[in-house]
Amino acid sequence: MSEIQPQHRLGILTSGGDAPGMNAALRAAVRTALEEGMEAVAIREGYRGLVEGGDSFQPMDWDAAGGIMHKGGTVIGTARCDEFRERKGRLRAAQNLVEHGIDRLIVMGGDGSLTAADLFHREWPGLISELAEHGRISREAAHRHAHLSLAGIGASIDNDMAGTDMSIGADTALHRIAEAVDGIGATAASHQRTFVVEVMGRHCGYLALMSGLATGADAVLIPEAPPAGDSWAEILPRRLRAGREVGRRDSIVIVAEGAIDSNGQPVTAEKVRQVLEQRMEEEVRVTILGHVQRGGSPSAYDRLMGTLLGHAAVHEVMETGPGSAPQLVGLRHNKITRKPLADCVEATAEVYAAIIRNDSNEALRLRGSGFSDNIDTLQTLLRSLPNPPSSDQRRLRLAVLSSGGPAPGMNTATRAAVRLALDEGHQVLGVHNGFQGLIDGDVKELGWMSVRGWTTAGGCELGINRTIPRGKDFYAIARKIEDFSIDGVLMIGGWSGYDSALRLARKREAFPAFEIPIICLPATINNNLPGSELSVGADTALNAIVEAVDKIKQSAVASRRCFVVEVMGRYCGYLALMAGLASGAERVYLNEEGVTVADLQKDVQDLIEGFRNGKRLGLMIRNEGANPCYSTQFMVSLFEEEGGDFFDVRQAILGHLQQGGNPSPFDRILATRLAKRCVERLIDEAEAGSDTALAIGLNEGKIEFSELETLRRQVDSEHQRPKTQWWMDLLPIARVLAQIGPSGRAAMSD
Repeated sequence: MSEIQPQHRLGILTSGGDAPGMNAALRAAVRTALEEGMEAVAIREGYRGLVEGGDSFQPMDWDAAGGIMHKGGTVIGTARCDEFRERKGRLRAAQNLVEHGIDRLIVMGGDGSLTAADLFHREWPGLISELAEHGRISREAAHRHAHLSLAGIGASIDNDMAGTDMSIGADTALHRIAEAVDGIGATAASHQRTFVVEVMGRHCGYLALMSGLATGADAVLIPEAPPAGDSWAEILPRRLRAGREVGRRDSIVIVAEGAIDSNGQPVTAEKVRQVLEQRMEEEVRVTILGHVQRGGSPSAYDRLMGTLLGHAAVHEVMETGPGSAPQLVGLRHNKITRKPLADCVEATAEVYAAIIRNDSNEALRLRGSGFSDNIDTLQTLLRSLPNPPSSDQRRLRLAVLSSGGPAPGMNTATRAAVRLALDEGHQVLGVHNGFQGLIDGDVKELGWMSVRGWTTAGGCELGINRTIPRGKDFYAIARKIEDFSIDGVLMIGGWSGYDSALRLARKREAFPAFEIPIICLPATINNNLPGSELSVGADTALNAIVEAVDKIKQSAVASRRCFVVEVMGRYCGYLALMAGLASGAERVYLNEEGVTVADLQKDVQDLIEGFRNGKRLGLMIRNEGANPCYSTQFMVSLFEEEGGDFFDVRQAILGHLQQGGNPSPFDRILATRLAKRCVERLIDEAEAGSDTALAIGLNEGKIEFSELETLRRQVDSEHQRPKTQWWMDLLPIARVLAQIGPSGRAAMSD
């Protein structure tokens, strides 16, 4: 029996099913621990390695945590362990931790893994006493390890853990599902065929529900909300036949693997296929995505979340004192939260119990109001036709347009707005080519099927430009509003759209036609708009950057090369900083911080030192507006000249690649949620005869509206960004994790 006795040693393990983003959390935890003066030990193969001990305990240095962020799964392995379910196995695990001098532990996994972690922590004092009593550890060791500091991180693609908005891996799984369903949809339409797609989620319908919203599916079956009333076997074929009658060539049905009917009986993908083939008399195919949903490189969001949670978990176990309950470190409303692990485990189990006893009302209550709202929205969007207007209602004429630069998700927002407004009995006018289209009278009525397929489409089907009304434009717009009898306007776009809407509002005294409600929905990849923490399109752009950087790194590492990557954002550094955090960049250049000659000199010296000691890759990310003098080309020339024979330098200006492609699931869902609330508010304001000018935003998890005049005072007009940007608080984390080693020691690679 040998006992290693460092001052503090941190153990990290991943357990249960693997989840993309675990490696980002591991990297952050290891490097944060080392920076704080602790030793970091990876426990391979999860709880199995914890029980087996020996070589399963692998010390990690700074370099060992490098080059892993882009990898799926978990590089330290995970495995089921029946032995840990028994007290005897947990006793061996406790002994192994003591013998390796580990007094702090981070566990990443799903509900089962975290439930086991909570039990292990509760048993810890008794386990240590028993080990000492039987002489398996010394009394001194028992005293030294009387307390175990433990933190949990939710990592499960099912996103079924209470206490956090998202679990690591869920966003990546949505990416895999959306990619698959988008592809299947094209085949289904070609052959006029129905596809049934089974996704994971034994006790949680999150993936099925959100992928339904994100892909424009025709039906979704989840365990929390089985179809009420008639049998699903009657409801589903009826709904799909109605779709065929209005011109739909394809049908996509998404089934959670744990879906049930109103009697609590399983509804499998195969059962759905059989029913549809019998009732619809057409060919139905089944696709079971299975472990495809776990695979592949993690999304930008999962890399970011893993990084933030890994960093926070280390500080949590550092600050935990004797008698403190273990915490689940989670992310809520873009902020790190800590909730008692026991409470989170209990709340998660309550949902399962409600589903098992077929109490859908309780299950939905426990999931939260947002889950139910998403179900209601989906039920409306997947209808074949809208509900007819009431005979006595006033039918409003609502206009929708886009302005600014293109942002993936604009079409998604437009489609949702059109269908939700039509379902309330109102008319929707599509204005083509932004405010210029309103000036020109390029306005056409949109119907239910006009926006079919827009959920997944990139670009902007209505057309877009950056025209800002001036002079005679106001008269022309006022005439068109009167000619088309427009009762309210929804503007989906960026900076120029907000500016244009505010200008119309300020001209109301001169033009009574402008005395109608105007609502702005933020859609710009720059994420530089006031009143909202996130804009539609930014997540897609961030994923495009991260995917491009992954390829650049593969090329660079083979050649001892430094890359300077320029990303969009104008004078807002959101994309640059987040891309730096998600890609493991060594340096991020932001306009908000500025760039000096001294900064560049230090960066050059760090690069030289790193490559001299075996480094093979350098990655610097520059916001396009970081500094007007020190351009990307200037930095490349400087690094190339000073780097000499140690490394060569290349630049990559990603340009409009960041604005292209289909929107990410995150952007599709955000666009739909915001559009729903915009339409509801626009209708209310128009019916009340209001002339308010508002912008919707997502702040601290809440959707809220703000007056455009109020938001204007929160803006740095010179740099076209909010005066306060929440994400700048993440800059210190980026600096710690990207440095060349703890306390300045050169690292081999990132």
